[in-house]
Amino acid sequence: MMNPKRWLVLLLAAASGLAQALTPEPAPLPQKETLTIGYVKVGHLAPMVGIEEALKKMNIEVKRAEFVRYADARTALLSGSVDISAIGPGDLAIAASQGSRNLIGLTGVAGSPKYLVVRKGVQIDDWKDLAGKKIGVAPGSAVWFQWAMTLVENGVPYSSFTAVNIQGGGTAFVQSLKRGDVDAFVLWEPFESQVVAEDAGYFARKLEYSQSRAVGAELGMLATTREVLTTKREAVKRFLWAYLKAEDDMAKNPALFADAYSRYTGLPPEVTKESAKIIKLGGVINTEQIKRQAEAAFKQGIIQKDVTNEVASLYDDTLAREIRK
Repeated sequence: MMNPKRWLVLLLAAASGLAQALTPEPAPLPQKETLTIGYVKVGHLAPMVGIEEALKKMNIEVKRAEFVRYADARTALLSGSVDISAIGPGDLAIAASQGSRNLIGLTGVAGSPKYLVVRKGVQIDDWKDLAGKKIGVAPGSAVWFQWAMTLVENGVPYSSFTAVNIQGGGTAFVQSLKRGDVDAFVLWEPFESQVVAEDAGYFARKLEYSQSRAVGAELGMLATTREVLTTKREAVKRFLWAYLKAEDDMAKNPALFADAYSRYTGLPPEVTKESAKIIKLGGVINTEQIKRQAEAAFKQGIIQKDVTNEVASLYDDTLAREIRK
């Protein structure tokens, strides 16, 4: 179950970040610049909604590239197809284990408690109730890593239930649960709240899995590449300013967040309103957490090389800190 004290620490940390005023809006670039931005349609990235308009005022043209998964966005960044995108908190370790030192994390985006979503009519109240159940997972995803490491830290054998690997986006999980193919799933918002809002499932609130020491509660990370950070640094800084400004505005105004969430994901307001209550905008990741993720990923065989020490150099929140001075 979620430790209230740990969540209080997390929320206070996020609040202290929001309390720092942003620097004034940056002046337009002297020459027009183009940024190709990766979009992943999840609620905690709702500050992306007005990014084109905000950057247009700074003489930056935005080209969009939409992805279903963080893993696809990571691949696009590494191939040079996009300049900036959100990726998973553990993607820096994955990239480093593959020999790349080009991926650069800029800042986290949000945190939230995570609960197993259980199909209505199935009883899962405690970890022991997982025995014999079919649990839908997206193997290798950020939430799967949170889930897997929480099981390890709680001494729950992964073999105690049947893991059903589901490919594709969140809609496939929702359909699988409603058909009865799985008893529960490990997923991300807004699909979790969608199932609950439609009365097809419920949150197993004693099975909270965002607080493992190895992974933590971070939901994502804005990232670029070393090359782009060198050649388009001022454009990247302006993107971050626009994103963080929208993030701050939404964090202070739940109705604004829920509306942007709905416009960004295309989901009805009755779903996003509930989901927005769960997500706390503002990054909670730091270098030490990233190192713990890398260490755990190696020990669990998720990556084949120990990059615990190297991965710290792939997270650079210098620009974000400059913007919040």
